[in-house]
Amino acid sequence: MAAQKGLDMLLKINTSGSTYATVGGLRSTSITLNDESVDVTSKDSLGHRALLAGGGMNSVSISASGVFTDASTEETVRAAFFGQMNTSDGSSAQTAAFKNFQFLIPDFGTLTGAMQITSLEYAGEYNGEVTYSMSFESAGYITYAAV
Repeated sequence: MAAQKGLDMLLKINTSGSTYATVGGLRSTSITLNDESVDVTSKDSLGHRALLAGGGMNSVSISASGVFTDASTEETVRAAFFGQMNTSDGSSAQTAAFKNFQFLIPDFGTLTGAMQITSLEYAGEYNGEVTYSMSFESAGYITYAAV
């Protein structure tokens, strides 16, 4: 397999139905696929660690950062963040659960599913551009589709 351009690794947000749009302004995106292990080592393991196959929890973590461009998808991410939070009176403002996202890895595949936005940060220096960064954690089953 030939080397791939980082530019082609995309984070997309569900904008309506089955329509996904690329989140604007991003410079850096990364994904971590996790599979928690469950240690079942006992005296019968003869001094070797034993793991329970399929016993752990799978999760996906995504982080992204870039230049704030005020793109409509950036507004959709912001609205999704505030939509998953509780209101000031303690009642849940969440009506449609978490937003669905897609993560495209060139010549590998696409991962799609509900994600919780765990952090959303904006920053800017007096002599530079406004930047933003965000982190996501899977909030349910994540599907994988090979390229």
